[in-house]
Amino acid sequence: MSLSLSETKDDICWRFENSYMQLPQSFYAALDPVPVRNPRIAIFNQVLAESLGLNVSELSDTDAAMLFSGNRLPKGAQPIAQAYAGHQFGHFTMLGDGRAILLGEHVTPTGDRFDIQLKGSGQTPFSRRGDGRAALAPMLREYIVSEAMHALNIPTTRSLAVVSTGEPVARETLLPGAILTRIASSHIRVGTFEYVARLSNIDAIRVLADYTIHRHYPNLIHTENRYLEFLNSVIDRQASLIAKWMLAGFIHGVMNTDNMAISGETIDYGPCAFMDNYDIDTVFSSIDYHGRYSFRNQPLAAQWNLARFAETLLPLLHSIPQEAITLAEHAVGTFPDIFQRYWLTGMRKKLGLFNLEDDDVHLIEQLLQWIQKNRKDYTYSFRSLASESLLKDDLFRDCEFAAWHTSWQERLSRQSESKVSAIGLMQANNPAIIPRNHLVEEALTIAPEHSDYSKIHRLIKALSNPYTEMPEYNDYLTPPIPTQQAYQTFCGT
Repeated sequence: MSLSLSETKDDICWRFENSYMQLPQSFYAALDPVPVRNPRIAIFNQVLAESLGLNVSELSDTDAAMLFSGNRLPKGAQPIAQAYAGHQFGHFTMLGDGRAILLGEHVTPTGDRFDIQLKGSGQTPFSRRGDGRAALAPMLREYIVSEAMHALNIPTTRSLAVVSTGEPVARETLLPGAILTRIASSHIRVGTFEYVARLSNIDAIRVLADYTIHRHYPNLIHTENRYLEFLNSVIDRQASLIAKWMLAGFIHGVMNTDNMAISGETIDYGPCAFMDNYDIDTVFSSIDYHGRYSFRNQPLAAQWNLARFAETLLPLLHSIPQEAITLAEHAVGTFPDIFQRYWLTGMRKKLGLFNLEDDDVHLIEQLLQWIQKNRKDYTYSFRSLASESLLKDDLFRDCEFAAWHTSWQERLSRQSESKVSAIGLMQANNPAIIPRNHLVEEALTIAPEHSDYSKIHRLIKALSNPYTEMPEYNDYLTPPIPTQQAYQTFCGT
């Protein structure tokens, strides 16, 4: 995207604060991004910039590239790499921002606070053996998918800019490098609490918990046991988030504890993807050999992560250890019911159901079993339910489906809302367009190789209105053909 070519203007109305640096110094390392050779704006999110209260109208392409590569630091920024730990596929590891720099927290004109982070900005004390860099295609992929998630009303970090660095990164082959500017409510993770808990300093845990409560759950500050209520609130937000993933057919791919944000946002788009044919055992990550983070296991993985989070809070929950454990176990044990409630509420909307009936779960499960058994496309199947010509579609000419359809129509007739209202509810909750894997990969293949971002811009434009069928994007509506369905994602990009 071309920004206005005009006079250099470094001040684009950033309003930086650096509250995270008020925490103990062991929580982070202060350092600047590593400069890059030849930064160029690859893609820029004008709509997001405006929502943040940023004025980029007088920022030249060159100045924007310098700013969003980290070659030039904005006024008020105090760059740090955050320390955290994580259970990666069940194994605990001390980690940290190995290729990311937090510039600070931008406070919008409306008072909202967002982390501004550069991803791919060079080595840090937490890089271990990594080069601290990122490849262009994965950063563009995060931009596309995170913006699609936002349009689908799924809580997520967002992407403000991708800058190509003019430097190669070595992976299986040499790839063009890039830096992503990521916007988040914060980058505080379950793994952040695990890191601090390993310091064996109860005061440090309390400091982090109080900071996080003040930042994300201020309504809890004056509650009787704010740390227990904090745990319950994080559990609730994660149950809501995972339910939204499942309802959209999204698979995160690597639900390690360092990839679970305390804010309840989706974070770290590595080996993620949306399902085409519905299969609860779907795995996209090339390293998830045993399906730990398969589609069906995402609620289980979330509850496991929340148990690790609860463990870090034990010293704060109660002065008697066994009482603290009892409180934590009860809280984490509520997750399945909370998740089920959010998921069932969402599923009712996807089927146009305004009220509750006891047999709704059976009706929903019958449909999902039929979709999986017949290898139907998840998104297309649900969107098609709102079509009057559904039973004329070859995809749905099946006696078993016809019987289900009759039961569903009888269910719809037992609610006071009209059929038109039911269809409207369904169309508002069943996307017509998602970032299908083959479409994303096609756009990503062309962009780095030919410096052609037209397909990416077109795809992002379509994804910005996922619940609206627009004739100019009809080619995005249909499921992939069989040769486009084999898909695998990779970590370490």
